[in-house]
Amino acid sequence: MENETKKIDTVVIHGGYDSKEHKGSLTPPLYQTSTFTFETAEQGERRFAGNEEGFIYSRLGNPTVKALETRIALIEGGEAGLAFGSGMAAVSAVLLSLTKTGDHILCSKGLYGCTFGLLQLIKEKYNITHHYSGMETEAATEELIRPETKAIYVETPINPTMSLIDLEMVVNVAKKYNIPVIVDNTFCSPYLQQPIKLGCDIVIHSATKYIGGHGDVIAGLVVGKQHFINELAMTTRKDVGGIISPIDAWLLLRGLKTLPVRMDRHCYNAKRIAELLEQHESIDGIFYPGDSKNPQYHIMKKQMSQAGGLISFTIKGTKENAQSVINELKLIKIAVSLGDAETLIQHPATMTHAVVPEDQRQQMGITDNMLRLSVGLEAWEDIWMDLKQALDILAK
Repeated sequence: MENETKKIDTVVIHGGYDSKEHKGSLTPPLYQTSTFTFETAEQGERRFAGNEEGFIYSRLGNPTVKALETRIALIEGGEAGLAFGSGMAAVSAVLLSLTKTGDHILCSKGLYGCTFGLLQLIKEKYNITHHYSGMETEAATEELIRPETKAIYVETPINPTMSLIDLEMVVNVAKKYNIPVIVDNTFCSPYLQQPIKLGCDIVIHSATKYIGGHGDVIAGLVVGKQHFINELAMTTRKDVGGIISPIDAWLLLRGLKTLPVRMDRHCYNAKRIAELLEQHESIDGIFYPGDSKNPQYHIMKKQMSQAGGLISFTIKGTKENAQSVINELKLIKIAVSLGDAETLIQHPATMTHAVVPEDQRQQMGITDNMLRLSVGLEAWEDIWMDLKQALDILAK
């Protein structure tokens, strides 16, 4: 199946899998095995030498995992994909593969807390430095590039401020210096945004989120050029060992089949909740890419097909006021992560971004009165009823 001849709604179900190659099994089989047998010693030698295709050991490759990797590459419009045991295993593998001591990474202004922590770790241990940029313009982006810059790392929308980065603009700058652009596409999923088609080089997903979609798996995915994925597979993933289990790959293949349907509902619900939040007297500000009054709305319209299922908002008051709101919720669950069927809410400053020092959190726009809402698949009226009763208590 060629990706360009099929719509994404079809590729998420059929891409990268042929039932005839698996005894007619409609669903990709779960190859729950650690190792694979060889017919002869010579065959084992050929496979280890790379002279014959075939599976050797599940840390190096597995048929269920391969089906997932092929499918995510087709969906993202990349040449090849690679699966990992977590989103952070994927992030760390990519950054470690592209850098060495003395190198530099340019990052979007605002990152997931654990990505921030990883950057601090490799700075302290390996002198791989980094800088943050708002990336509002080509000039502002270009002025922070150094001779030793080996990667530009972007989140868009940024976690949790929902700020957007113009990917085509960043690509224009990166191409001048032959620097790869890495995009964490977790908040959008490939259904809403496809960075490779916009000229970016590498896409990363915490597949735990929208791709899995059911809150029952931890995993990461990377998509890029075939030569980069091959090198990543046979060096960083193989030797560091951040592999995905076959059953987790199987769960992601199952989750992918409903990605378009789920994302449409997430987006539909989020739009309605954002409109109602904006009108409530307890709300100080809304951070949602689909708000037509948002100064970055034009970026959303240019590179995203819909505005997504995440909303951040600030409460009028203090950290304690924000925490009191979420403590009053009945239906909505207090939990980190996102993209699940259930609506989830969390307090970034003390949860997902607690590792970020307070002064840097403030620079990123993560205030103590900010909450992040992952809008689920429930009836939007029920989600709003729960939010409203909690916000009404604060307003009294």
